[in-house]
Amino acid sequence: MCGIIGIVAHTEVNQALYDGLTIQQHRGQDAAGIMTCDAAGRFYLRKDNGLVKDVFHTRHMIRLKGNMGIGHIRYPTAGCSTSAESQPFYVNSPYGIALAHNGNLTNTKLLTDQLFKSDRRHLNTNSDSEVLLNVLAHELQTSAKLQPQPEDIFNAVAQVHKRCKGAYAAVAMIAGVGMLAFRDPYGIRPAVIGYRDTADGRDYMVASESVAIDSQDYHLLRDIEPGECVFIDNQGQFHSQQCADNPIKSPCIFEYVYFARPDSMMDGISVHKSRMRMGTKLAEKITREWPDHDIDVVIPIPDTSRSAALQLSYDLGVIYREGFIKNRYIGRTFIMPGQTQRKKSVRQKLNPIGLEFQGKNVLLVDDSIVRGTTSQQIVQMARDAGAKKVYLASAAPPVRFPNVYGIDMPSPAEFVAHNRDVDHIAEELGVDKLIYQDLADLVAAINKKSEVTCFDTSCFDGDYITGDIDADYLYYIDALRNDNSKQDNQKNNAIIELHNDA
Repeated sequence: MCGIIGIVAHTEVNQALYDGLTIQQHRGQDAAGIMTCDAAGRFYLRKDNGLVKDVFHTRHMIRLKGNMGIGHIRYPTAGCSTSAESQPFYVNSPYGIALAHNGNLTNTKLLTDQLFKSDRRHLNTNSDSEVLLNVLAHELQTSAKLQPQPEDIFNAVAQVHKRCKGAYAAVAMIAGVGMLAFRDPYGIRPAVIGYRDTADGRDYMVASESVAIDSQDYHLLRDIEPGECVFIDNQGQFHSQQCADNPIKSPCIFEYVYFARPDSMMDGISVHKSRMRMGTKLAEKITREWPDHDIDVVIPIPDTSRSAALQLSYDLGVIYREGFIKNRYIGRTFIMPGQTQRKKSVRQKLNPIGLEFQGKNVLLVDDSIVRGTTSQQIVQMARDAGAKKVYLASAAPPVRFPNVYGIDMPSPAEFVAHNRDVDHIAEELGVDKLIYQDLADLVAAINKKSEVTCFDTSCFDGDYITGDIDADYLYYIDALRNDNSKQDNQKNNAIIELHNDA
């Protein structure tokens, strides 16, 4: 998962880009980058591995000049962590184009061959984001105009939709021309647009999540629709057009379960409200299937499960308590690159409050269970803190299939639910009882007002919404994502970085 931002304004945008990336830091902690463009059409770039606060210092911010810019925070989806693959990416032909991308293309190899053999374009990394940029650049080049017009940009994006498969929410800027943003025809990855009226005119901001817009006194205009392209020229004029033939609103359901901040709105849906309804659905399932439960207290596993846990406790009529204190200087363990690092970080990240566990039957609530590594250690923490019984409820169904659209889920063999039923998963996790959300209930909780046509629920049911995923592709993804492969990649990347430094 990654985060993107783009701004066209009437004043310098460097600080607003920095702030917008910081607000979206939860979407990626591996690398960060900002590229700006001044009135003369000159680009200025700073990007590197690390958190936003570590990548950008005063000397870097001063150099990021201009009233237009884009930014990106990365978490890698194939185990690569070289600074060369941090974004934004840039090509100088045609015009000078920079791009930042959230998602994952599923036909990268085919596109790479086409770019090399037919389009005669050079790729410098293995990143699918660089592939996306070069496809866009090639399609823009076919217009043969000195200054592209909105219709040229929309035509180029329409061709991108025809060539590129998978998930992509992208923001790009063309030197001296303007900024464009677009989503894939299924709208798998999120993107919203906001505006702010100033004395000099209207400023526009594009971001992955609405919280980046709200927090900077911009007004949320709307989501960018699946298949749509939005273009803001360097004079601040707004243009938009649907560029896909048959768009279907089908966002990734895991955004609502885990990734997005609760104070965000996505495709007309409140993340916080959807998570509260997940808690209600879990409470209904417990009441239906376990009416004589002996739960004494409901405790969330911070942070993303709080909304669901609080509503679950209310609906069950059971006391809610905070039982774990989180060290906020430790990153999200889900997106850490290796199993060893994840295991080490869990005990550093959470510490139990013993008084909330001693002698009680505790229901722990988590947003989801993927590898189970974190859950196993937290369950043991609860027991060590004196819990009499430990139950665990997941606001999401069992994760049994890989996500191929931009979430770095592990190899399926590393899922705790792989080839196990619920009882065997409970035994593996060390809990007295395990309750999973039903998929139909999860969908109903999020899509209460039917804002969405359907969701991509592939990590739960193996139904890939784009229809182009086969066993060969899953085998390829598996080879990239298992922890052994990642450790090998990390060693190779370290060698590359040392070579570059030398």
